[in-house]
Amino acid sequence: MRSQSEPAAAEPGAIARPPLVRELLLVAGLFLVYKFGRRLATGHTAEALHNAHRIWDLERTLHLPSEVDVQSALLHGDTLVHLANTYYATVHFPATLAFLVWLYLKRPAHYVWARRVLALVTAAALVLPFTFPLAPPRMLAASGLIDTARVYGPSVYGPPSSDHLSNQFAAMPSLHFGWALMVAIGLIVATRSRWRRLWLLHPAITLLVIVGTANHYWLDAIIATAMLGAALALVPPPHRTATTAGRGTRHLVSEEPALVGAGR
Repeated sequence: MRSQSEPAAAEPGAIARPPLVRELLLVAGLFLVYKFGRRLATGHTAEALHNAHRIWDLERTLHLPSEVDVQSALLHGDTLVHLANTYYATVHFPATLAFLVWLYLKRPAHYVWARRVLALVTAAALVLPFTFPLAPPRMLAASGLIDTARVYGPSVYGPPSSDHLSNQFAAMPSLHFGWALMVAIGLIVATRSRWRRLWLLHPAITLLVIVGTANHYWLDAIIATAMLGAALALVPPPHRTATTAGRGTRHLVSEEPALVGAGR
């Protein structure tokens, strides 16, 4: 007979929150890999510009909307283009970090899933600059686009020849868009608010921003979406039983069936 002071047994299938220090190191490593990993593939200016022409021509062949039209809409007023540049420069990292922190505190199982997906997408994205360096459309004279960040500010990039903190010839895929889409998907999966699909506004705005500021092509976002889809297929989300996330008690079910008589 168990004493009343004895702690209750853990709920079946409950997911413990991962150790904080370990997760801080893992997430910091993810951000550092994203920030500095592409530096290993710097250079290849001529090849990157050649590939930019190929991507631009391919988009016209596929009849994708012109990036020029999006930028023209932004350039109707200095305020709008400045907001777009600010969104590009300041929202990407903080939004993703806030997403991971919230999941860690409120949905530990979904946090582990989301962190694994983001790590897989980021690792895969670092391979492309080695095999397909790509200059952004703001560097492609044939596009007719301008570098809105340089003209209107704020800008996160310096001249490519002296910018030692980023590889500006790694436009494909767009992790700005890939991470934003994962944030929206993760919050939709982990919550049950009737308004949760509004989180899709974040990747939608991000897409218009990266294209309108001439930092990415449409195809950069398309490839990022394909990579995210593959990662999501490889890392399935945790399953839930009767009660929904964010309301009352949650029970997370293990993906592996329990063995009858196990532990006896």
